[in-house]
Amino acid sequence: MTNILLCGGSGTRLCPISRTLMPKQFVKLFDNKSLFQLTVDRNSKVCDGQFIVSNTEQYFLAQDQLEENATFNIQDSSFLLEPVGRNTAPALALACMALDKDEVVLVTPSDHLIKDEAEYQKVIQKAKKLAQEDNLVTFGITPTFAETGFGYIEAEASNVKRFHEKPDLRTAEQYLQQNNLNAQHLASSTFLWNSGMFMFKAGVFLDELEKYSPEIYMACRSAFSKAVGEVKTSLPRSGNLIRIKHEDMIAIPEDSIEYAVMEKSTKVKVVPSDIGWSDVGSFDALSDECVGLSAKCYEEDSENNFYHNYNSDKIIATIGLKDFIVIDTVDVLLIAKKGETQKVKNIVNKIKHSTEHLVLNNHMTGHRPWGTYTVLEEAAGYKIKRIIVKSSKRLSLQKHFHRNEHWAVVSGTATVEVEDRTFLLNENESTYIKAGNIHRLGNDTKEPLVIIEVQVGSYTGEDDIVRLEDDFKRENNE
Repeated sequence: MTNILLCGGSGTRLCPISRTLMPKQFVKLFDNKSLFQLTVDRNSKVCDGQFIVSNTEQYFLAQDQLEENATFNIQDSSFLLEPVGRNTAPALALACMALDKDEVVLVTPSDHLIKDEAEYQKVIQKAKKLAQEDNLVTFGITPTFAETGFGYIEAEASNVKRFHEKPDLRTAEQYLQQNNLNAQHLASSTFLWNSGMFMFKAGVFLDELEKYSPEIYMACRSAFSKAVGEVKTSLPRSGNLIRIKHEDMIAIPEDSIEYAVMEKSTKVKVVPSDIGWSDVGSFDALSDECVGLSAKCYEEDSENNFYHNYNSDKIIATIGLKDFIVIDTVDVLLIAKKGETQKVKNIVNKIKHSTEHLVLNNHMTGHRPWGTYTVLEEAAGYKIKRIIVKSSKRLSLQKHFHRNEHWAVVSGTATVEVEDRTFLLNENESTYIKAGNIHRLGNDTKEPLVIIEVQVGSYTGEDDIVRLEDDFKRENNE
């Protein structure tokens, strides 16, 4: 059985902790582990390998976090890279096309929390039996309150009667009332939250997609046939990477698995699941699942608050504050009343119009396949970065048009290429790269390389780069 792990999402519902380039599944909120890492750990106990569907930026993040687990073999994971998201139906179709048609797949988002793993393993086995009988299986969560942010599944035993859109509050309350009445009369009919988790054979899903959404199927088949990378059957247990071309991805109609297949198919079954599930989709949900993350917080006449402080050395002090969420990051401070945090997306939309980089960037840190960079300071005409290059990795061979760069080695040994020269820089040594010069930074040692880069020029944006050669086959805009 293969776990298809969906890593999409814009990261706005938990902004400013989560950003577009660091969505919530990769933020380490649970004992220094991310939801992505917890999901991989959980599903590796019931699956033989992971097939991770992500965009390019999240591919780098996922690789980094997989490598942090010393007991996990990254060769058990393969990746499908989407240049642009087209919702879950195309993502799953493209992944299933890389698998044997009889392979059972467990489809899970990478940003959900499941606390009862023993019960989780039981419902997985129930679902696997149904999937082996050529059913499309969904997992329904027993509602604990009238939630308006989830879709609902109306079920009778393991049979799905119909899917329901996200309801208004009155309708959600009616669903729970009906559940209570059904329970009193020992009826098997119930309303369940749609968890977004599924299980089926790869070939069964593709057959149903072709039957009910042929335009999506044919466009996915065409895109997959032109994919960049080594495409072969019996993925993903061989560390493969498949890149879908941008023009082919754009040509695929956008739709969810529910609309494209599940609401139309006659093969759909549901497994009711009481597994301690949460989508951690708001700060209210986050505050229910973990304690405040500030190491230094002092309260006076304050209670029932949730604090997150990106800087563990910074003190948070409150007076007369009750039922609040306080999120303090390097560049954004959010203060919200509990019960109102679903409105964060409204604030995000307002910020986008004037300061889009605050929604995009993750606390000024960017992840790349060779390591990371952190912006320490930036103003008109200059930018200062800390760059960490992993062992045996190197940046692309590149040049810039609008900036000069100064590199100073903090620790490690740098291999530097500038025009036709190649030389080493040791700790406390530096060099200068003039605008237009072809250059490359590498680390040929077994230890991380840390440098400080000072950029000076009329423009210091990340898009002022021309890649001439790249070990990771990235384009200029990646």
